[in-house]
Amino acid sequence: MATILGQNQYGKAENRVVKITRDGDTHHIKDLNVSVALSGDMDDVHYNGSNANCLPTDTTKNTVYAFAKEYGIESAEQFGIHLARWFVNSQEPIKRARIRIEEYAWDRIATSDANSKFIGSDEVNHSFVRKGMETRVTQITYDGQNWEVISGLKDLIVMNSTNSEFWGYVKDKYTTLQEAYDRILATQVSGRWRFSWSDDEQRMPNWEKSYAEVKKHMLQAFAETYSLSLQQTLYQMGSRIINHRSEIDEVRFSLPNKHHFLVDLEPFGLKNDNEVYFAADRPYGLIEATILRDGADARIPVDMTNL
Repeated sequence: MATILGQNQYGKAENRVVKITRDGDTHHIKDLNVSVALSGDMDDVHYNGSNANCLPTDTTKNTVYAFAKEYGIESAEQFGIHLARWFVNSQEPIKRARIRIEEYAWDRIATSDANSKFIGSDEVNHSFVRKGMETRVTQITYDGQNWEVISGLKDLIVMNSTNSEFWGYVKDKYTTLQEAYDRILATQVSGRWRFSWSDDEQRMPNWEKSYAEVKKHMLQAFAETYSLSLQQTLYQMGSRIINHRSEIDEVRFSLPNKHHFLVDLEPFGLKNDNEVYFAADRPYGLIEATILRDGADARIPVDMTNL
């Protein structure tokens, strides 16, 4: 049977690069995991094994490290834009580049006072502890004319210990869940947001500030919404971002409901007044949705928040 080649791409995945910027005695860290995927005129390498149009994946790896030195890493988004532009514009056979980046955050370690016999706290600006919160992510796609920047985060665990209810739902003969009028609402946030920016240097967002502000509005919406369902909270989180950040047109969330069930303490003669819970890790409800600016198209892939 005759076969033909379909969509294809190649590159070097998970290039771990740590960039130390030394500002005198004060050091700054950018810790990234960069994956490069390239596509274009690659029929011959698949059909005939000809590598004439094939940039080695080892070269893409080397480019990541060289660019960290040449351009520095101002932000994950800016670094990805530099890489995508280079691969498409410098190699004629390459028509499209997709750069995916995870960023791991570090906090500066607070040291003891300057009167210690060890190095004083006013002298130590080079010691860090890895943050145990979310992982920041971004994906840059460029085809020589059009840009798409999608950023986000994953593994951000949040909880409201009250101000959450769940009742009035459909019931059938298999329903055993009891209605809840005061429950724990907890989730592990995985979110992506798409920027409206497209190759206008004058309108390029401040990527670092944008991320911080998006996270702030997301968390504020989670904390300030009296929730009757996780779906309602999700929508408020996305709406708050779009209403406060003009550079973003689309937000997509994947929120697993991290269930907490009241433990029955009656066999022990104890009353459980919403105090002791069993945290169930699975199975879990999974709530997913896209929130759009009015007039915008949905372009974040449905399964992207699971990456």
